Amino acid sequence: MKYAIITGASSGFGQAIAFELQNMGYGLVLFARRTDRLTALKGKLTQTEVYTATLDVRDEQAVNAAIAALPAHIADNIHVLINNAGLAVGRGPLDQGLSDDWNRMLDTNVKGLLYMSHAVIPLLEKHPFSHLINLSSIAGKEVYAGGNVYCASKHAVDAISKALRIDLLSKQIKVCNIAPGAAETEFSLVRFKGDTQTATQVYYGFDPLQAEDIAQTVSFILSRPDHVSIADITIMPSAQANGSLFHRK
Repeated sequence: MKYAIITGASSGFGQAIAFELQNMGYGLVLFARRTDRLTALKGKLTQTEVYTATLDVRDEQAVNAAIAALPAHIADNIHVLINNAGLAVGRGPLDQGLSDDWNRMLDTNVKGLLYMSHAVIPLLEKHPFSHLINLSSIAGKEVYAGGNVYCASKHAVDAISKALRIDLLSKQIKVCNIAPGAAETEFSLVRFKGDTQTATQVYYGFDPLQAEDIAQTVSFILSRPDHVSIADITIMPSAQANGSLFHRK
């Protein structure tokens, strides 16, 4: 059996991707910070083997330990890494920002992705045409008002993905960067620190992407033949033109 590692698996994109990959026949290695949600998710994924571990990707030692602790039959058959863990915290002018918010975004979105990639690439390289998929954002393609540090972190993901394609070419590991636009998950609720009213207004007047849309995109990437590598996908709702312009009803 082929196995896929998914970070940030307990909700949103990560959870939807787990169900999609189960349907594709992959065994799953699911990492997330919230143990209760991981346990609940594992109970719903009944059609494949599921290995879970509580993990904060910001902790390099914990990342290395989590990968080292994988059972041999799983570690020897890792074909996919999906760097999904990430978040936005706060939105506003840089001079009004909080350094704690900046550190959470940079440590998770950038350093966490680096730590996980560094630990898992030796497992991926055992299997030619394996996949490393990074979840970036439209914020990694352009900037928008109030997005400063979050946009910077996702621009970094975009750049790292490009660099990894060069670094991993000889190992024949496919690297894909997925850049979603507005998607209705817990993203905005986290960004606005639990302010449900403000988070809901983000999606007012149009149909945003759903987590399943991104999961199906991952399925498409993984189902391409060996000679095809999907390098980069920007996917937005039809009501969105760029990082900040929407057609609202």
